[in-house]
Amino acid sequence: MKKLEMIIKSEKLEDLKVILDDCNATGVMITNIMGYGNQKGYKQVYRGTEYNVNLLPKVKVETVTSDEIAEDIITKVLEQINTGNYGDGKIFVYDVEDAVRIRTGERGAEAL
Repeated sequence: MKKLEMIIKSEKLEDLKVILDDCNATGVMITNIMGYGNQKGYKQVYRGTEYNVNLLPKVKVETVTSDEIAEDIITKVLEQINTGNYGDGKIFVYDVEDAVRIRTGERGAEAL
């Protein structure tokens, strides 16, 4: 099993949800976050004063899936979410050792 942690622009969230539904992802956790990457934010001039805006709003989407579904999700995200501009986001992939459904006690892939 793999855990995918995807950091994306908030306007791409609906596109990502469609991808996850098409790939039969069983569950999703979504968090509004702020941060910056390589671009280190941007400069803005307001009433003649220059401000550095370095914490940009992003969305973190997490899901745990089988290894095959994870690769399918990554491929589709790279094809459909990518704009070619700074700030498109990142995908972090983690190995998941086990999952347990609390209600039934199911473990592993059955718990998803």
